[in-house]
Parts: sequence; structure tokens; C-alpha cells
Amino acid sequence: MVKVCVDAVGGDEPPEVVLRGCEEALKASEELSILLAGPKTVVEPFCASHGRTEALFAEETIAMEEHPTRAVRTKRDSSIVRGCKAVREGAADAFFSAGSTGAVLAAGTLFVGRVKGCSRPAIASVIPGLDGARRVMLDLGANADVRSEMLVEFALMGQCLAKATLGIADPRVKLLSNGTEDTKGSEAVIEAHEALAAAADRGVNFAGNCEGSDILLGDADVIVTDGFTGNVALKSIEGAAKYIARRLRAAAKASPVAAMGGLLVKGAVSAVAADLSGDEYGGAQLLGLRAPVLIGHGATSAEAVKNGALAAARAAEARISCDIAAVLA
Repeated sequence: MVKVCVDAVGGDEPPEVVLRGCEEALKASEELSILLAGPKTVVEPFCASHGRTEALFAEETIAMEEHPTRAVRTKRDSSIVRGCKAVREGAADAFFSAGSTGAVLAAGTLFVGRVKGCSRPAIASVIPGLDGARRVMLDLGANADVRSEMLVEFALMGQCLAKATLGIADPRVKLLSNGTEDTKGSEAVIEAHEALAAAADRGVNFAGNCEGSDILLGDADVIVTDGFTGNVALKSIEGAAKYIARRLRAAAKASPVAAMGGLLVKGAVSAVAADLSGDEYGGAQLLGLRAPVLIGHGATSAEAVKNGALAAARAAEARISCDIAAVLA
């Protein structure tokens, strides 16, 4: 039995959405138990009416707009802090929250702790590709400024996640740049390219640079970049997907013929949107911590919460954190 601590009040949606997701996760896996963190009035009734659940009272909530580190240090009775402490103390095997990314990052680093050899945790997510291909991309926002050695660590951590989550035996790593040539990129990118190429003896299967268009269309299994670039790239993809969907909906309303065409492609458009949302894989994972910590979208759904809790359980069962500790050591 794997116990996942779920933040009941994280995210933009009301707690009812998170509770519904927890209920669905429990139905989906008989090997899952949930430690539900949140105010007593929210978590106690749910736990009283559902088996394999336990309440963790946390009366404070960290809002999205709060300064993450300050909030984590001052709101010790918040669901995010309580949840990360529960993982550190062994009361839960993993933590999932759709709350403030910065607060989860700060609390995870402070209370769950980094594995030996990890300079900074990185946010990683599974990115879709053509013909069912999937790849891991990191960092997606944890570290705006990185050293080349940190990108080597990201590559090693990303390979561990790709092996465990995607079943890829020997993941190919590529560095995000503005061209595929070895000499393309800023001074920092060129330096990182040299460091990654020299890290073969540490187990990095480096295959060179990739461009922004290769994020969805390329053949890399792991894409590494700094958190600033990764976050901008990811949100650009999400924005482009929303733009296309809205433009198609607007075009479908233009005439009866267009409306019929819109109905024909509605299923395909919905499938593409779901593919890009990341909900299927439970959001993003903080790599480099001593136990799995997963972050969902703020505007999350019950389906995303379900998948997030299940993904956290799978990460704990796969012992991804232990694999990362081994390769970084």
C-alpha cells in the first residue's frame, strides 16, 4: 500500500474538485491510500466517509500570489508545509498539490530535502510528440539561472524519469538551443553543450542540440534547459494550443458549413488539447528530492487530481528518487 499526501485546498478550484479527484483515484487503485491535508471542516467529513484515507489538519492556505519562500516560512500550518513535513517524517510516501508552484518547490526543498549530489531540484514534465511518442523536459521553472554542471544533473535526473515513466531503456538527451549545430546558442548554452558531451562517463546519453520546434516534433527522449527558457517554451506551447482551439471554435460559428466541419474535428481537437495539458501524467514532478513531490495545474480538474495522486504513487513505487540519488552520487 502506497500513501500519497494530497493538498485538499491547493489550486484555483474549490476543494470539492480535489476531493472528487481523490475519490476517483481511490477507485482506480486498491493499492493507494490518501493522507488528505487541509482544514478540518474540509478533510474530516471526506475521510469519515471514505476508506483508505486519513486526515491531516492544516488550517492555513498559501495563496498563489503570496511570496513562496516567505509564505512557507511563516505559514507552518498550511497544507503545503504540513504535507511536505508528513513525507519527511514518513507519514506519507509522496506529495501532490495543485497549489503555488513556488511554495511547493520551497517547501519540498526545505522539508523533504534534496538527495546528495543535487544542486537544485528541477521541475520536469512529460511532453507529447507525434505517433504517441513522449519525452521528458526539464527544467520548467524552478531555476531561472543555471550552471552547466546543473544541466548535467538535470540530464541524469531526466533520464531516470524517462526510464521509470516512459519505459525507455537508454534515453537520448538533447539540449534546447536556437539551432542544432554544436556552435549555436549563447555562451552559457555552448558551455553546457561541452559539459553534457563530456558527461558520457557519468551516464549521460547526449545527442546534441535541439530547437524549439523539436520539443513536440523531435526525437529526443529528454530535453534539458534552464528554468527560464523551459517555462517560456512550455507556456508558449500551451498558449498556441489555446489560440488554435479558440480560432477553430470561432471559425465553426461563422457558417453552417463551418459548424458541420467543426463537429467533425471536435473530437480530434479535444484529444490534442488533452495531450498538451499534461493531466494524463499528473502534472509536473520535482526531481532531486528525497521523495516524490508532484505539482498539478492551478486550474486543475478532478481527472488531473486523480492522475496526480496515482502518478505520485507510481513514482514512489518506482523509487525514482532512489535512482536519482544513485546516479548523482
